[in-house]
Amino acid sequence: MKVAIIKYNAGNTESVKNALERLGVKPVLTDSPEEIISADKVIFPGVGEASNAMRYLRQKNLEVVISSINKPFLGICLGMQLLCDFSEENETECLGIFPYKVRKFSSSNVKVPHIGWNQIFDLKGKLFSYVREGEFFYFVHSFYVDVGKDTTAICDYDVKFSAALERENFYAVQFHPEKSGSVGERLLRGFLEL
Repeated sequence: MKVAIIKYNAGNTESVKNALERLGVKPVLTDSPEEIISADKVIFPGVGEASNAMRYLRQKNLEVVISSINKPFLGICLGMQLLCDFSEENETECLGIFPYKVRKFSSSNVKVPHIGWNQIFDLKGKLFSYVREGEFFYFVHSFYVDVGKDTTAICDYDVKFSAALERENFYAVQFHPEKSGSVGERLLRGFLEL
């Protein structure tokens, strides 16, 4: 199985690569449209800033490539946010796979960024085959996606937000499975088996 990790000027790609290697998969880290299109599975991780990331995707024509992929595709953290319509982070037009706006946490009741282990609940969809209701995942983010019809998991951090989304072959998680220990590995295994 060929798994492509999209390289696009955002951090955390090495952690994802290492997590997949622990599961027995040797992924390719690439920004080549041909390599991405020929992969059996595609992972779109990221830690970074939305407008810079989108600029890089457009320069490499990856915006068009991502929109045309019909194989299992997993967005992680910034990768999930960029799959939405629009981000409040520097007023950024994103990829539009999921019809949502990415919002900044604005509550004074909680620390921003949201960093640490939180439970996810109301699990739906194929991505969670090996994950139980209420398990803890590791989050690091200042922006979030509202709960909507594509939401497949919810987290509560003063506001309920989408911890995961699913639409056709596109899956996305706000948390970091690659930094979430054994439960994160179970989620990644579920993705690899789709």
